[in-house]
Amino acid sequence: MGVLSWLFTLDHKRIGLFYMVVGVWSGFVGLGLSMLIRINFMEPYYSSVSVDCYNFLITNHGVIMIFFFLMPVLIGGFGNYLIPLLAGIPDLDLPRLNALSMWLLFPSLLLMLLSMVYGAGVGWTFYPPLSGLGYNSSSGVDFLMLSLHLAGMSSLLGSVNFISTILGGIQFVGVPRDSVVLWAYLFTSVLLLVTLPVLAAAITMLLFDRSFGSAFFDPMGGGDPILFQHMFWFFGHPEVYVLILPGFGLVSYICSGLGPAPTQFGLMGMVSAMFCIVGLGLAVWGHHMFIVGLDVSTAVFFSSVTMIIGVPTGIKVFFWLFMLFSGVNNASDPVFWWIVSFITLFTLGGVTGIILSACVLDSILHDTWFVVAHFHYVMSLGSYISIILMFIWWWPFISGFSLNKYLLQAHCIVSNVGFNLCFFPMHYFGLCGLPRRVCVYECGFHGVNVLCTLGSFISVFSGVFFVFILWESLSVKNRVIGSYADSGHATGLISNIPSTHFEYGFSPFL
Repeated sequence: MGVLSWLFTLDHKRIGLFYMVVGVWSGFVGLGLSMLIRINFMEPYYSSVSVDCYNFLITNHGVIMIFFFLMPVLIGGFGNYLIPLLAGIPDLDLPRLNALSMWLLFPSLLLMLLSMVYGAGVGWTFYPPLSGLGYNSSSGVDFLMLSLHLAGMSSLLGSVNFISTILGGIQFVGVPRDSVVLWAYLFTSVLLLVTLPVLAAAITMLLFDRSFGSAFFDPMGGGDPILFQHMFWFFGHPEVYVLILPGFGLVSYICSGLGPAPTQFGLMGMVSAMFCIVGLGLAVWGHHMFIVGLDVSTAVFFSSVTMIIGVPTGIKVFFWLFMLFSGVNNASDPVFWWIVSFITLFTLGGVTGIILSACVLDSILHDTWFVVAHFHYVMSLGSYISIILMFIWWWPFISGFSLNKYLLQAHCIVSNVGFNLCFFPMHYFGLCGLPRRVCVYECGFHGVNVLCTLGSFISVFSGVFFVFILWESLSVKNRVIGSYADSGHATGLISNIPSTHFEYGFSPFL
């Protein structure tokens, strides 16, 4: 009965844990694929894998990290777990729909793994005509499209559930610091609800082109491959904010509560900034397409709006800095270290994004490693650090045990060394004109590429190290001396949660 109760559960906490386990497992698979990519760059003129295999690695690494690691953990995992607890309600409004969205993730993951077996070397953006039947007849591409269909359906159902719960049953008055997290998940769900159907339509049209002889994206039949890029990036760019908005909410929440007397500085400003990011984020997809031949007026419009979106983002950064340094009472707190890392790395990624938003500069840098560096600093590091912060901040509630403070400090140092050693030199590659998505390179970049690969090894070690920290907390149980509870972190967490949620319990095993 114990196993069956988990398999047929409708409890949001258990469903959230399912999402987390699947997401973390998928994250390590994607991390392994990235390791293979970096190992391939240990030699400049020699590829240790075939060109097709290299394309397979690029494709599945991108898909699995976005759709099966970041989204399940950030949205499905912590979203399911936290929204009812922060609001003081027993569960989400639609628990059966919630369970269905979770179980759709498993066949989706299976289809994605099948695409790895058969091969789908079309890149994670799967542009036609490269993904068309004439250029790639592998069934792995079809499996990948079907996988994304199911993953999109899972996210769509979860978004409907979140919006229904937040708008239907949550009173924001009286829980100001918690509400910024709820607002973040509300905006995230709205973005998914608006953009996912467009991606689903694009994938469906592509599948029809491949399987039924239609010509939506085939110029020989009157179609337009650029249409697919418009449809994909109408989803693809808001997806960046889908993955970073929960982190925005959590960082705002933590910054307002780290000090001895928590401040409520700029709550409405933070929410308004997120609202502006959502609105502007839906209107900037064209900056991914400057090199397809957009007319000057269109390019200037997308370039201008992309630069403007830096304003609400900058407002949030300054609010975080004010709240963080006006109230922090323990600079040795690992959460403080990680928030500073989040602000630093995300801001660096945002600055490079402003550079790429200029259509003239983007035309030069678009197909270089500069874009890879920018993308990873914003999405990979920003969203990944959000996951680390969520685990550190909420682990006492999920497990009932505290984390070792000194191990967390060491993990933060190791992670930042690995991140920056791996990704920062990629800016240099891009400025030198080194093309991305190419499995060989000039020997003059060999030494720096070795450093990048070393950074990737350190980053993988940091991921394993964090899992060890979680395991150590479970094995040592409620250790207090030398643990993260010394800083009063766990006590502060309990005081920040509405008392009504204790009526329902926070343990997933209840």
